[in-house]
Amino acid sequence: MSQHNKVSKEEKTKIVLTVLRGDKTINEIATQYGVHPNLITRWKQAAIEGMPESFEDKRKKIDRSQYQEQEQKIERLQKMVGQREMELDWLKKKLSIFDDDRQTKIGRPRKN
Repeated sequence: MSQHNKVSKEEKTKIVLTVLRGDKTINEIATQYGVHPNLITRWKQAAIEGMPESFEDKRKKIDRSQYQEQEQKIERLQKMVGQREMELDWLKKKLSIFDDDRQTKIGRPRKN
């Protein structure tokens, strides 16, 4: 592996695990994989710093403010739906008056 080749994340993981086992020195591992020891040291540090995140709960974390915003939005929408239902019922009642008038007019015999 030359210094100009990109090292895959799998290869970096393998190298860092070798370092963490402690069987060989960083210089020995660097020689074995053809990577500069400073790179290995940086990868090791990044792996150690990132370890706590790997043990976090993977379930979606809910931001409290976001949750409250969603609740308020749902409440507003429910009120709007309720208002629309009331308006629709009112319109149906008003239209039924016209339907009743129309039916009584249709039911009357015509005067010739």
